[in-house]
Parts: sequence; C-alpha cells; structure tokens
Amino acid sequence: MYRLIHLFRTSIGTKLVVALTGTLLLGFLVFHAAGNMLILKGPDALNGYADWLQGLPILWGFRLGMLVLFGVHISMTIRLARENRAARPIAYQKISLLGARLPGRLMLVSGLSLLAFLVLHILHLTVRAIGPEPVTAVDAAGRIDVYARVVAGFSDPLYATLYLVAMGVLLLHLIHAVESLFQTLGFNHESYQGIIRVMAPVVSLLIAAGFALIPLLVLTGYIGGTHG
Repeated sequence: MYRLIHLFRTSIGTKLVVALTGTLLLGFLVFHAAGNMLILKGPDALNGYADWLQGLPILWGFRLGMLVLFGVHISMTIRLARENRAARPIAYQKISLLGARLPGRLMLVSGLSLLAFLVLHILHLTVRAIGPEPVTAVDAAGRIDVYARVVAGFSDPLYATLYLVAMGVLLLHLIHAVESLFQTLGFNHESYQGIIRVMAPVVSLLIAAGFALIPLLVLTGYIGGTHG
C-alpha cells in the first residue's frame, strides 16, 4: 500500500492518474455524444432516453462520481504542469502551429476553459438558470421536454456560437489527450507513432463534431424548425 501511495506522489504516478481519469472522461464524452444524437430521431426518442436516465437510481451517484473524477483530473493536470514547469524553467521561444505541439502547450488553458464552459452549460441546459425557456416544459407523454430545451437553448445565436467555440477547444484538448494517453500506457514505440498521430485527431474530431452538429442543425432549422 505504501509503495502504491508513493507511486501516485511521483511524476509517473501523476501521469497515470491523469491518463486513467482522462480515459474515463473520454468514455463519458463518447456515451454523452451518442445519447445526444438521438435528437436526430425526433422529440420522442430524445425525451424517452432522458426520461430513462432520470429514472436510474444510480444517476446522482454517477453524477457525483463524474464530478469527483473531473476534479481529480484537473488537479492532477495542474500538478503535472507545475512539475514540468519547475523541471524546465526556461520557456520555449517558439511554439509549432502544426501537429499536436500547440494542443500540448495549451492543455492547461484549454482544460480550464472547458471547465468554465461546463459550468455555463449546466446552468443553461440542465438547471435552466440562464437562457430562454422552452415553449413547453413537458411533452405529450408527461416527460421533461429535453428536445424543446435543446432547441430553445441553441436558437440563441450567441450561445450556439459560444458552444461551437468550446467544441473547437475540446477538439484541441482531446488531440493531445488521446496521444498522451497512449504514450502513458506504453504505446510510444516508433512503429505506433504514425497510427496514433492519425487516430488521435480523427477520434477527437468525431467526438467534437458529434456535439457541434446539434447547434448547427438547430440554427439552420433542421432541428425544431421547418425541417424538424
């Protein structure tokens, strides 16, 4: 037990914690994006899915767990950034604008930006503390009309634009995160690098695009408009 505690206090242990929590958060993003895609099937599909989630007895436990997971991931990332800065006090004079180097340099900034956006997103679409109210609070089946909430929320061009910018930040964050994940897990041999450098942007783009697609379809009227 002592050795395990000592390991997590080292730089290697910190990287392992960041990689593990990052993997779980990545899985959540994939699951969340897939659930959101049900909006393409119409109000009944999305509202039914949301109602099923609300009925799960472990929902609040899961939410609390995700909150703790997110907090650990951020705190360990900050710790790792400080350790790296202390080990390399002379800042780089040039930052490459190609590949994963720029996302890597912006990792802490992008992570904190996403945290701030997450708080705004919860206040906007989950708590409904800000933003326009939907026309109907419940659907014909008496379920919370999540579909109407989403349409009302993304009908605001300002918030939709902010959401799209946040998804761009998420894309940059995920590119480096996925690459770092494989390196931390030991997939850092030269024979793997080409595959990882291609796969990381593709996976990241698919996730970010899955989230970004919804506000774009709302703004163009394909969801909740004349085409919906």
